[in-house]
Amino acid sequence: MQTESTPIHRGRHIGAVFVLSLLLWLGLTASLAQAELVAGVLVAAVAAALAADRAPVLGGIRLSPGAPLYFASYLGVFLVALVRANLDMARRVLSPRLPIDPGMVRVRTELRSDLGRLVLANSITLTPGTLTVDVEGEELLVHWVACPPGADREAATRAIAAQFERHIRGFLL
Repeated sequence: MQTESTPIHRGRHIGAVFVLSLLLWLGLTASLAQAELVAGVLVAAVAAALAADRAPVLGGIRLSPGAPLYFASYLGVFLVALVRANLDMARRVLSPRLPIDPGMVRVRTELRSDLGRLVLANSITLTPGTLTVDVEGEELLVHWVACPPGADREAATRAIAAQFERHIRGFLL
């Protein structure tokens, strides 16, 4: 993905770093005392200033009122997928008769930001039975333990990444 360097894009990046740093500060101190708020604003401002010239890693974050809800729904979907994948892999290990048909498949993503693709790739990798091997443009190369014979890109995308991507799109580009 190309990194934009427009003043608006840079301002959004600095603003995102400031807000996230301040929220982290408030979460760690667990206090809304005036001294803590002032210190938090100062620390967040320094962090944002230091990050101003860095690559805008956080540039893919959607700053919208609904983003926290999408993030929460993503966490729920990820947790359910994680539990299901763990149970499936445990069943395959304990029942040698169950098929293990490993294969490499290409999964297509519509996420445009580097951060969005990173979150999707890590979500796939963290669920047992799948491992993201490479990310090339809008495709992810995934090793899949239970790859059905003749799996095409659309079927693999639906089975592996579609549910994650639908929720990730709400808070990342």
